[in-house]
Amino acid sequence: MTTQPSTGGAAAEPVCPRHPDRVSYVRCQRCERPVCPECQRPAAVGVQCVDCVRDQNKGVRPARSPFGGSLAASGPAAPRVTQAIIGVCVVVWLLQQANTRVTSDFWLFLPEVQAEPYRLVTAAFLHSPSSPLHILFNMYALWTTGPYLEQLLGRVRFVALYLVSAVGGSIGYLLLAHPDYSGAWVTPTVGASGAVFGLFGAFFVVQRRLNRDATQIVVLIVINFALGLVISGVAWQAHLGGLVTGVVTAAVLAYAPRVNRTAVQAAGIAGVVVLLGAAYVIKLSTVADFLLA
Repeated sequence: MTTQPSTGGAAAEPVCPRHPDRVSYVRCQRCERPVCPECQRPAAVGVQCVDCVRDQNKGVRPARSPFGGSLAASGPAAPRVTQAIIGVCVVVWLLQQANTRVTSDFWLFLPEVQAEPYRLVTAAFLHSPSSPLHILFNMYALWTTGPYLEQLLGRVRFVALYLVSAVGGSIGYLLLAHPDYSGAWVTPTVGASGAVFGLFGAFFVVQRRLNRDATQIVVLIVINFALGLVISGVAWQAHLGGLVTGVVTAAVLAYAPRVNRTAVQAAGIAGVVVLLGAAYVIKLSTVADFLLA
C-alpha cells in the first residue's frame, strides 16, 4: 500500500494503491486495501478492488451458450465476424466496380470451371456489379441473422457455418445444373445468398433447439425462396443448397452432446464438408463425357 508522508507525526491518510492522489477510507473486503470509487466493484458484502475481482475471475470458467459460444459477463460481445464479412463483401464489390476482371476472371462460380474449386467459396463474396440492391439485400439479411447466431454459436462456429453454407450453395447450384440441356451449366453465379439461406436454416434450427418461436424465420424463408423461383436471374438452386447445408450444419452444432461437445461439433462439420466434396466429385465425374465433347 502506498502512503503519503506524514505531517507533524500524524498518521497518513489512506490512499488508493492504483491512484495515490486519491484519499479513500473505504477498504476492499478481500485484501483490506483502500479503494477509490473508480476501483470499487460491488461485492456480496461491501466492495472489492479491481485486482481482487480479476484474481477471482481467473479461476472461474467463462459462461457459455447451450451451443458452446462464449457469453461475456458484461453483455453480448460485438458481432465482429458478421461485421468483417459485411466489410469484405463491400470492399470486394467496390473492387468489382473498379475492375471487371474481379468478377469475370477471378472469383465467380461457373459449373463448367471444374479445375478451380476455390470458386465455391469466393463467389459468395461477390455480388452483381450492376445491381446495388443485390448486395444491399444480402448484407441486410446477414445483419439481421448474423449477430444473433454469432453470439450463440461463438465466432469460430459461426465462421464455419457461414463458409460451409456458402460452399453448400455453390454445390447445390452445381448439382442441379445439367450440362446436356440446361443453360445453367454455363451461367455464372455470384452472391452471398447461398450462405445467407444457410443462416436462415440455422436460425430455424437454433430457435427450435431453444424451444423458441420460429414462425417468422419460416415465413422469411418461404417468401425469399418463392421470389427466387419467379424472378429471372436468381439462382434458386444455390438458395436451396445453402438452406439444406445450413440446416444440417446447425443441427450438428445445436444437438451435439455436452460431453466432448467441441470435438463432436468439429467432427460433424468435417463430415458435412466431406459429403459436399463427394457430391462435387461425383457430379463432375458424371458429366466428364460432356465436358470432353
